[in-house]
Amino acid sequence: MPSLDRPRLGDVPRAAPAVVAEHRASGWWGDATLGDALAANAVGRPHDRAFVTVDRSVSWGELERSVTVLAEVLAGLGLDRGDRVAVVLPDTDLVHVALHALPRAGLVAMGIGTRAGDAEVAHLAARSGARALVTTAALRGRPADDLVDAVAALGHRVEHLVVIPDEPCVVGDQVLVDGRPGPVGVLDPGLELGPDELFLLNSTSGTTGLPKCVMHTQNRWIAYHRLAVRAGGFGDDEVFMSLLPAPFGFGLWTSHFTPTLLASPTVVMERFDADLALDLVERERVTVLCCVSTQFIMLLNAQAERPRDLSSLRSMFTGGEAVPFERAAEFERETGAAVLQFYGSNETGALSGTTVADDRDVRLRTAGRIIDEMHVRLFDPDDGSDITGSGRPGRPGCRGPVTCLGYWADDEANAALFTDDGWMLMGDIVEIDPEGVLTVVGRTSDFVIRGGKNISAPAVEAEIGTHPAVAMVAVVAWPDPVFGERVCAYVEVRPGHAVELDGITDHLRRRGVSREWWPERLVVVDELPRSSGGKVAKGELRVDAERRAAAEAVSP
Repeated sequence: MPSLDRPRLGDVPRAAPAVVAEHRASGWWGDATLGDALAANAVGRPHDRAFVTVDRSVSWGELERSVTVLAEVLAGLGLDRGDRVAVVLPDTDLVHVALHALPRAGLVAMGIGTRAGDAEVAHLAARSGARALVTTAALRGRPADDLVDAVAALGHRVEHLVVIPDEPCVVGDQVLVDGRPGPVGVLDPGLELGPDELFLLNSTSGTTGLPKCVMHTQNRWIAYHRLAVRAGGFGDDEVFMSLLPAPFGFGLWTSHFTPTLLASPTVVMERFDADLALDLVERERVTVLCCVSTQFIMLLNAQAERPRDLSSLRSMFTGGEAVPFERAAEFERETGAAVLQFYGSNETGALSGTTVADDRDVRLRTAGRIIDEMHVRLFDPDDGSDITGSGRPGRPGCRGPVTCLGYWADDEANAALFTDDGWMLMGDIVEIDPEGVLTVVGRTSDFVIRGGKNISAPAVEAEIGTHPAVAMVAVVAWPDPVFGERVCAYVEVRPGHAVELDGITDHLRRRGVSREWWPERLVVVDELPRSSGGKVAKGELRVDAERRAAAEAVSP
C-alpha cells in the first residue's frame, strides 16, 4: 500500500504523517520548498544566469519575475487549490517557469513531454482531471488551439488554455488565457503547495501501453538532490547541461531541483541534437552533463566526426537504460569526466548509485552501492518472498526519502507497485554482492527466452554496441515456432559504414561472447524509435518484429 494520506474531496494528497515524521527526524526532509530557493537566488544573485539556451540566457531575477507573473495569472483562473493543470512546454526555461509557478499558485502540474502524441496527452489530461493546459502559441509548428481541439476530440476538454510567450514574460498581459490577456489574481501565500504535498504528476514514460501518472512531492526531489551532491562531489562553480525532458524524473533533478538549490546555471535544449549539444558544452564550459545512455553514445559518435574541447566536463550522469561499459569508458577517456549513475526509476527514485570515489569497474560495470537510507530488499520474482541476503538474484524493493507517493487514481497499478507491507518494487532482476554493490541482470520484461534460456537484452546490446559500424542497437525477441524466441537486433549504422548479420556474429565470436547471445535476426534502421522520455521505444520494435516474423512464416 502507498504511504499516502488519502485525500478528501478538495484536499491535496500528501505523504502520510508517520512517513513525514520519519524522514524529517532523519534530516532528509524539511520545511523549505524549491520556491524558497528560487526566491533566495533572485535576491542574492539576481543577475547570475539561471538557464542558458542556444540563443539567450535568463537570470535568476528574470526567472523569478516570470514565475510571479504566471502564478498571478494562474491564481486568477478561479481553480481550486490542488487542481491539476497540464503542462506541454519545450525543454527550455519556459517549462521551468511553469513548474515553479504552479505550486506557488496552489496548483498541481501534470507534466507532459512535447513528444507525446495526441492520444497520450488526452489520456494524461483526462486521468489527472486537468482543468487547464499551459503551452506556447505554437509547439513544434502546431497552433495551441489545434492541440486543445485534438484532445477534446479524444474525450477531454480543458476549461482554460493558457499560452505563455516564447520569451520570459514580465507582465500579465503577455500571458493569454482563452485568447485574451490573462486575468491577474492575488497570490495568497497560503495557496503555495508545501514540500510534503503533491506538486507534480508525470507519466511513467513507458514504451508500451498508456502511461500511468506518478505522484511527486518536492521533499523527495530535495532529498534526491542531496544524494546527487554526495555522488558528484559538486562545487559552487558547476555548470549543468540536462538533455532530459524536464517533466520526467531524471530531468527533474538535473535541470529543475539541483541547479536551483545550488544556484548553478543550466544549459537546456528544446530538442536533442548531438552536434549542437557538444557545441554548447564547449561554449558554456559545462561541468556536469546529464543524459540517457542513448544520448551519450550519440554524443560520442558526433565527437568522433568533429572533435570539440570537452575538457570542462567533470562528471556525466547517465541511466534510464543499461550503461555499455566500453562506450562509457571511451567517454571517460575522451573527456576526462567520471561517468556516474543512479539506479532507480521515476517511482522509486534511487536504490543505488556510483560516485566519483568509486573505481572504474564499480562505476561502469555495476549500478553502484546500495543507498543505506533506501532500505533496499530483494524479493523472489516468482512468489514475492523476501530473499534479502540469500545470495540469489531477485526483484529489488525499497522505501525511503526519495520514493514517490504512488500512482494517481490507479489502485490496480499501485497494487503492482507496492508489496502488501509497503515496499516499492522495481521491474528488474538484480544481484547484490557482499559489499553492497548492485548489478542489474535484466528487466523482468526485457529478456529473450530462447529454448528456455533467459538472455538479457541489455547485456546483448552492450556487446553488439562494441562493433565499430554500430551507432545504436536495441535487442528484442523474434517469435520462433521451435525455440519460442530468438535474439533480434535493430541497428543504426554509423555514417560511411555497413553491417551484416555475419559481421556482427563474427565480431561477437572474436570477443568470446556466448553463442546463445548472438543475434539470429538483424534489422537495419535509419533511426530507432524513441518514447516520450527519450528511451528506445522497445514496444514498437517488438510489434515490428512480430509483424516481420509473421510475414516470413507465410512467405514462399
